Amino acid sequence: MATHSPQDLDLLLSKLAGDDSFRQSFLKDPQLALGGLGIKLDASQIPTTRSLPAKEVIAASRHAIQGKVENAAGAIPFFLSGQR
Repeated sequence: MATHSPQDLDLLLSKLAGDDSFRQSFLKDPQLALGGLGIKLDASQIPTTRSLPAKEVIAASRHAIQGKVENAAGAIPFFLSGQR
């Protein structure tokens, strides 16, 4: 499983929130669009039917999305420790 940095997520959210050309490319061929950003995605992880929220929704939710990912990543050592 590939891991990506918070900067990868920030770049992706930025593109999805403001770049119409990238959004079209992402919907057409997510693997190719993400590859252009240096993000690798296994083709088996791509749903057949795809849609995106409006750019404004992504822009408004950007920081909340990043916070959730950062909080989840911070919990990994806790889960790996076996202490639940």
